[in-house]
Amino acid sequence: MQTKKFGGWRTKLKRFLPSAETVRNNKWVGWIGPALYHPRLWQLNRKGVAMGVAIGVFFGFLVPLLQIPFAAIFAVWFRGHLVAAVVSTMITNPLTFAPIYLLANEIGSFVFEFLEPDTPNIITDAAYQAGDLVVGWLDTFMSVGKNVAVGLLLLAIFGAISSYLLVLAVWRVIVNIEWYRRRRSRSSS
Repeated sequence: MQTKKFGGWRTKLKRFLPSAETVRNNKWVGWIGPALYHPRLWQLNRKGVAMGVAIGVFFGFLVPLLQIPFAAIFAVWFRGHLVAAVVSTMITNPLTFAPIYLLANEIGSFVFEFLEPDTPNIITDAAYQAGDLVVGWLDTFMSVGKNVAVGLLLLAIFGAISSYLLVLAVWRVIVNIEWYRRRRSRSSS
């Protein structure tokens, strides 16, 4: 009787991920240097992958340009899974860019409507002072820009926290299913 091998999902996932040597030799992230040799950046463990995804989602929402280098630097710094951080920055891509920014504008306008206009607001004051320094047509852009900036910040924070918790939960479910299958196969043999 042939026994079924468990834990194959990690092996299958590793086939799709680039090797540590491939990433170290890549011109976009290879400049980080010896810090890329830390083994925790490459291990498929629950907390490392969750941290990598959270970092990638955070910078994917927050930084419209150079999100991959920022995610790589912070993944190295916080010892999150480097590939998960880089791949999860793709949450903003040409297909999702417009809906995310429209949602960020709505969230930001809701936040600014929620704040009472009589209370001093540092963000609003700074945005209007910056708007006064530029040409008149940019004033409208600044009023929309502050909504988008606050909305993106809130989306980045909520997205990072929720993706971290979601990865931990899904990982736990997969491990529990594996344990259940192992127990079941041992008791039947």
